[in-house]
Amino acid sequence: MFKRLREALESALSAATPPADLYDLAGRMREALIEARAGLATMRDALASSERELEALRRELETAERRRALAAGIQDAETVEVADRYLGRHREHVAVLEKKVAAQHEEVALAERDTAEMTAQLEEVTKRRGGTESQRSSQAAWAALGQAGVDRPELDPEQEALKARMDRAAREAHADAKLEELKRRMGRS
Repeated sequence: MFKRLREALESALSAATPPADLYDLAGRMREALIEARAGLATMRDALASSERELEALRRELETAERRRALAAGIQDAETVEVADRYLGRHREHVAVLEKKVAAQHEEVALAERDTAEMTAQLEEVTKRRGGTESQRSSQAAWAALGQAGVDRPELDPEQEALKARMDRAAREAHADAKLEELKRRMGRS
């Protein structure tokens, strides 16, 4: 059940370049995760049902053993023989069901790990989607400005920092000049 979903997710995430529409990928992954969680719930229900069935069979086995012991106590050979055949079949059935329950436990554990992995992958795609969408939006805006005749400036982090410091120094100098002028006016009045 999970193999198909897991393969779909792995193939989508292993692509060298991000898909054109990460929203679509995230949506498909979310749907696959919902299916996986529903499947996991079904598996847990089946496990619980098998465990209840196993417990009932064990109680029946105990009852059959007790009845056989009672029949042996009164030396009823025919009843003991029937009880032995019944106990043999019952023990086999209990052994098979124990194996089934053990396999279901392993299957549920595997499905839980797969679901956790799928959840982590979906979170990763969701994070990547946000960054990619903002990059696409920025690129689209610059493309529109480029069509309108505005060139995109080349950004140099050092130049930007120097420009910001110069702008701040100019604002501070302007504020100091205004303050001095205000002080001078206040002194005259």
